[in-house]
Amino acid sequence: MNINAPVERSGQKSGKQPFKVVLVEDKRDVRESWVKLINSLPEFRCIGACATGEEAVQTIPGLRPDVVLMDIFLPRMSGIECVARLKSIMPKLQIVMLTGVDDDELVFPALEAGADGYLLKRTKPADLRTALLDVLSGGAPMTSEIARRVVESFRAKGRHRDTSVSLTAREEEVLVLLSKGYSNKEIADRLGLSVETVRSHLKHIYEKLHVRCRAEAVARYIIAKPA
Repeated sequence: MNINAPVERSGQKSGKQPFKVVLVEDKRDVRESWVKLINSLPEFRCIGACATGEEAVQTIPGLRPDVVLMDIFLPRMSGIECVARLKSIMPKLQIVMLTGVDDDELVFPALEAGADGYLLKRTKPADLRTALLDVLSGGAPMTSEIARRVVESFRAKGRHRDTSVSLTAREEEVLVLLSKGYSNKEIADRLGLSVETVRSHLKHIYEKLHVRCRAEAVARYIIAKPA
């Protein structure tokens, strides 16, 4: 399959280049199916498909994609390890995990490795399109099942907001907007800040709440906020 061949796409605005996507999936039939699916989305084009984590680490930096869709279960090097390695090379690369199993034991290691989103493979094409656009605008897309497991995990572990945690008024504003699903750019626009300033606030929020990603920060906020 020549996945680099031009693809006609209805709805693509004239002169606007589609976002570049690389898929990492070890099963050939699934890989080919997902390549077709990605190329059917107006704003996206699959520029590469890797069968192993080793191939992904070697190939993706040269392709410079906008986003990577990563199967969590790969032979030898797991998808989680692959994410960690790619993030060490390309910290700003957006990576969304794909899995057929909604196992909460895998969610947190993937997020901690640097994954920016986590979707089930049964996600509908329209929802995949929305998730890809979301992650590219600074969001952290997750299927409702995965998001619910993130929240449930915090509840099960009894993690509540420490009374010693003191967020600034601005950090509180950022966290509230984050919990409502706004991207970094949208938060910046609403608060009259630069995107870099929003990222700085998020870094401080993560440190104070002892979390490592947007999903954990939102889950912590949802659990701790007054009813």
